[in-house]
Amino acid sequence: MKRLFATELIPVKTGPVSVLLLLFFFFSLGFLSCDDVEDFTTDRSAVLQFSRDKVEFDSVITTVPSSTQTLIVYNRGSKGLRIASVHLDKGSASPFRVNVTGQDLSQTPDNYATDFEVWRRDSIIVRMEVTLPFTDSDVPHRVSDNLVFTLESGVQQRIGLTVVGRDAHFLRNATLTSDVTITGQRPTVVYGPLIVDKGVTLTLAEGTELLFHEGAGLQVKGTLKATGSLEKPVVLRGDRLDHMFDYLPYDRLPGRWGGVELAATSTGNDLQYVDIHGAKFGLLCLASSLETSKLKLVNSRLHSIAGDGIAATDCQIEVINTEISNTLGHCVSLLGGDSRFVHCTLAQFYPLDANRGNALAIAAMENKTYHSLVRADFVNCVITGYADDVVLIPSLDKNLSADIANQQRNYQFSNCFMATVVPPGDVYVPRFQNIVFDNENRSAGGHENNFALMDTHAMVYRFTPVAGSAIRGAADPAVALDYPLDRMGHSRTEDNAPDAGCYEYVQ
Repeated sequence: MKRLFATELIPVKTGPVSVLLLLFFFFSLGFLSCDDVEDFTTDRSAVLQFSRDKVEFDSVITTVPSSTQTLIVYNRGSKGLRIASVHLDKGSASPFRVNVTGQDLSQTPDNYATDFEVWRRDSIIVRMEVTLPFTDSDVPHRVSDNLVFTLESGVQQRIGLTVVGRDAHFLRNATLTSDVTITGQRPTVVYGPLIVDKGVTLTLAEGTELLFHEGAGLQVKGTLKATGSLEKPVVLRGDRLDHMFDYLPYDRLPGRWGGVELAATSTGNDLQYVDIHGAKFGLLCLASSLETSKLKLVNSRLHSIAGDGIAATDCQIEVINTEISNTLGHCVSLLGGDSRFVHCTLAQFYPLDANRGNALAIAAMENKTYHSLVRADFVNCVITGYADDVVLIPSLDKNLSADIANQQRNYQFSNCFMATVVPPGDVYVPRFQNIVFDNENRSAGGHENNFALMDTHAMVYRFTPVAGSAIRGAADPAVALDYPLDRMGHSRTEDNAPDAGCYEYVQ
């Protein structure tokens, strides 16, 4: 019978050299099998090292799982170390969840796992999360525990774990059908659309925080009132409280949530000391009667936005002492309407895309449709950005027909600091009065050198003018008397030379 697996023995000639090679080969195998890579020590001086001394989680909303933190455990010694056990001091009562090299401690009795090895000059990875229980408290509370490594030698090493939790209110796909006031005692987390029905007023008291989950937003068909203060502003932002990198929290990134839409039926919106950032768009103002106030925005900040900061079509709006900055779209986009901006800073230094919009865009025509531009006044404002011209007004196009251009000339700039180029002639020049042009007066190196802090790496900005900037003293003192304090509460009138924009120079 034929064998399915046959082995043919082939005679091999052996000599002194081949025998020596075979002996060396088997000797090498024996040597490798005894390699000290698997030699473990119980010397008490041999200990683990860690990628950090303690693990501090970002603040979390109770009942909502945190992001994952990573701890690397190193054995830098020349011999392996056995870890007899890894456990949490609080045992099964701990809110922390720990996974050591794939073993989930929460699946073990009392968060206690045994028998781990770390070979010489090697490491293992520990991943951690936390979910805090609801405590029904308005006060943030700190929770801590210790992750304990007990070596075979009996040495114990501890890594502290800490997290700050905040209880919150939750709104899920909510439509408000009667007047509601949200207070600042706890944050409110919004999932899905939050709709303020027609005829209904939503009031946001000072210190209110609305944290919008990805895809969520605020649609106002009725009226939105925000009564923030310098010390306790009203904040609308995304709900991620953790960091993308150690130096960069997700909160500084644009596009984390939807934005605020003021529908056509929405009028009388009055926002004081409001901070809107990280959204896909800021304030979207849909067309309403020009006889009624659509929006009054005072002492506020719209920043780091993936679309337009303020986009208003055929609306009556007034914006005072407000910063609108760093938007992928236009900082301010006006199509028709009646608008007035006083002591505002429009700063287009969006860092993530060179195809950013303008600091300001004004138009009365769109898709060959005329929108009545009753007024677009800018007084004592800063309007600048990376580009040498950050103002888009189609009527400045010399090739535009005269009738269309005349319809779009109801705009006026006075005592402003601007980065733009104005064509010569009586048609355009009268629209720009007492202007300091950033192109001619900017500090050497770029328009951004006019400001106190421009950290594009960490995405932190402070648009207070520096000592040598021509922004200083550019404002009309008579107008400044009506707004004697800047957005941060600093006096504009002490030196009788108020600065343009919403921030006064501070030594």
